[in-house]
Amino acid sequence: MAYVINDSCVSCGSCEGQCPVGAISAGDSQYEIDANTCIDCGSCAGVCPTGAISQG
Repeated sequence: MAYVINDSCVSCGSCEGQCPVGAISAGDSQYEIDANTCIDCGSCAGVCPTGAISQG
């Protein structure tokens, strides 16, 4: 199951650079994870300063 970003996201971009497959991109109001590209590694969750990323 892919990781998801919740409303606690402050759009800092820390997660985007950590994704080894480029599944994270800036959305309209916060960053988004493409569920079809996400490999469920959790690298992004470890660097999120607000804890906005969790397994979906």
